[in-house]
Amino acid sequence: MNTSLYEHPFVELNGVSKFYAGVRALEGVDFACRRGSIHAVLGENGAGKSTLIKVMAGVVSPTEGTLRVEGRACSFSGPSEAVSEGIVCVFQELSLMPDLSVADNISISDPPRRMGLIDRGAQNRRAEELLARINCEDVDPRMLVRELSLSRRQMVEIAKALGKNPKLLILDEATSALTARDVETVYRVLGELRDEGVGMLFISHRMHEVEALCDRLSVFRNGKHIETFDRGERTQDDIVKLMIGREVEHQFPPKPEPVARPAHLIVSNLAWENRLNGVDLAVGRGEIVGLGGLDGQGQKELLLALFGCLRGVKGSASIGGNNALTLSPAEAKSSARRIALVPEDRKTEGLMLPMSITDNLLAASFSRVSRGPFIDPQKAKAAVAAGIEKLRIKAGSPDAAVATLSGGNQQKVVIAKWLMTDPELILLNDPTRGIDVGTKQEIYRLMRDLADAGNAILFYSTDYAELIGCCDRVAVMYGGRIVAELQGEAITEEAIIAASLNISTARTAAIYAESGV
Repeated sequence: MNTSLYEHPFVELNGVSKFYAGVRALEGVDFACRRGSIHAVLGENGAGKSTLIKVMAGVVSPTEGTLRVEGRACSFSGPSEAVSEGIVCVFQELSLMPDLSVADNISISDPPRRMGLIDRGAQNRRAEELLARINCEDVDPRMLVRELSLSRRQMVEIAKALGKNPKLLILDEATSALTARDVETVYRVLGELRDEGVGMLFISHRMHEVEALCDRLSVFRNGKHIETFDRGERTQDDIVKLMIGREVEHQFPPKPEPVARPAHLIVSNLAWENRLNGVDLAVGRGEIVGLGGLDGQGQKELLLALFGCLRGVKGSASIGGNNALTLSPAEAKSSARRIALVPEDRKTEGLMLPMSITDNLLAASFSRVSRGPFIDPQKAKAAVAAGIEKLRIKAGSPDAAVATLSGGNQQKVVIAKWLMTDPELILLNDPTRGIDVGTKQEIYRLMRDLADAGNAILFYSTDYAELIGCCDRVAVMYGGRIVAELQGEAITEEAIIAASLNISTARTAAIYAESGV
């Protein structure tokens, strides 16, 4: 690679501002990125990161200022014009069409043709080549996207972006839904692209990813570009302070002293197809129990089974001595069971994006704000105001579409919606995925407050630090069953990893020693 070709910025923003109905999303931003480099863009949700990349990708036009590509002033009328300049974006909210095949999605904008018709054979071969590059040979190009897991859909989205031969690849939380194995693959691919002269903007709330991958970092706050610096010039605490504008507080709230708690949820020999194979688990009132283990070991299926989303579940589950295996989510959230589930993917499972914040907040609790068959406007208004205040949701108006909110505030809407049902058992499926450090701390505090108020919480997270910092106990799953329960000082990364791999802690310690960790 001739690095001298990439000494000058590939994309520059000069004095760029963007306003939505008078609300400032970006203000006077000067920013530049180069090819042959991975450039992190950091900031809390609502800091302006998403608007920044939407301006660069041609999704929105700036209200003020200029965008330049290789020194030329450009005004994109849509994403296709940005792609023609080599700017390709992988957004956090996936753009795949679930009822089309993987191959159709990868070549949707420019399918190979033969005699004027789409060449299906060539399209499938092209998809196979791109999938092979990202170690996804197990994905059949003819499969419908809806048949894939969220992690595999994210990898298909990346393959689709690589097929457009980017000069600048923008990745918006592109690893947040991936398994550990897929994350390693993405790291390798990004390193290869950098060596080939591709520039990358990398948005992530996972600081270890930023430190592992990025050459340069820029911090945004309240729509403004705060500072740009090379990797290693700032400590993590410095970076977080720049992001949130204040000193960093302790990340996790203190845990109470371990005490014997009456079991609220008791699960016995729970089984479903080949995903759950005899799960035994208890969760007490006032307790946060984490679900650990490698992705795909039955954690998500356990939460879905308890919320009535799966058919044919065997075994037993009880809440307060009463049967808890439900036939539907409606029964799960009823006053008889009082279960809430915060789902994995807020965009597709937790929210109705075109609808208002108010409609989304009330979606699970209309019966609580109604008189007979009619909604009581005063009750509804008061309930929405209380939900917004409790979760500190930053919104211009409750009547605004929930799609206009930042990712962190959207997640707060999902959580607030279910808290408005007054649950006693709260099921959390990776609730901090893709949100900023400040919002994460708010959710950690909320979880502890809910537990202190007597709720039982079952919390699945792919982040070991969260399991260690938040949970009173951690139940590690392997092969669809609980293989270890850790409590107190026994909740360590080494112990979680050992149980996740179904090997001894001693063997894990030896692996650590051999690797120099």
